[in-house]
Amino acid sequence: MLTRRLLLAATPVTALAASRADAADSFQGFLASVRADARRAGISSATLDAAFAGVAPNQKVLERDRKQPEFTMTWARYRTLLLTDQRIANGRAAVAANRPLLERVQERFAVAPGVITGIWGLESSFGTTTGDFRVVEALATLGWEGRRASFFRGELMAALKILNAGDISPARMTGSYAGAMGQPQFMPTSYLRYAVDFEGNGRRDIWTSRPDVLGSIANYLAKSGWRPGESWGQQVTVPPGFDPQWAGRDNKKPLADWAREGIRPAYGPWRGTAQTPAAVVMPDGAQGEAFVVFANFGAIRRYNPSDYYALLVGLLGDAIT
Repeated sequence: MLTRRLLLAATPVTALAASRADAADSFQGFLASVRADARRAGISSATLDAAFAGVAPNQKVLERDRKQPEFTMTWARYRTLLLTDQRIANGRAAVAANRPLLERVQERFAVAPGVITGIWGLESSFGTTTGDFRVVEALATLGWEGRRASFFRGELMAALKILNAGDISPARMTGSYAGAMGQPQFMPTSYLRYAVDFEGNGRRDIWTSRPDVLGSIANYLAKSGWRPGESWGQQVTVPPGFDPQWAGRDNKKPLADWAREGIRPAYGPWRGTAQTPAAVVMPDGAQGEAFVVFANFGAIRRYNPSDYYALLVGLLGDAIT
């Protein structure tokens, strides 16, 4: 298939005048192929007509995708930028406004309010920043463009299944340039696996329904191995001469073993028992902060596979609650 990436690689002399028309034809061919697959998957023609109405390659999506900066930020900088007093204050206000709801969510899914609000705060600033790209158009653009065609085509098919189920309309299905949707910023496949109708109105609305948003985040974590009543981890101090090569989330041993090596909580008591499996994480190396992390750290990483992200979710949730 002639993708936009191949068109852009053509020489200006032979391709410039015709590239827009060729790209349009290529994109329509891509949509026709998706339509055929969708119809075989049981998605109605009415859903497809509504979903693809006015859809065209979105240049802003392509620009965002191609201009992603290389991630070279230190943990110290990341923490300073995102773990702000204002974000914590906003989180405390959000918890106060939704306390009965969070209690009901915790009763059903056995996931603590702190980690739920930590994710909610990082993903969408407690529902205030969710992205305004049309999800179908963004995913179609990235599925056609070719860099990660298979992944985004799969996500596009999942988005069409969501529309076909009637949970949301195409106009209201908005999100990031890469198709992450609503307040929890679920990709469509994650929505199909983890979104819940906690409000009980027959639809799973992660865009505007706070019960569905918070319930869906909790369900994601519960199905990712969250252990009720346990902490994600805590900040620690390490003794002089501690070898950073022993740090890393895969090097687990009982908390008592780390304590015997001179590791101590930076604040308060230990959050695990002597036999709790733990790992030491030092995101900025020997000269930076250190943390011990438990099994629930891994559950957070299944939401986003970044140590920085999981640490900040834990710290933000702790600061809020």
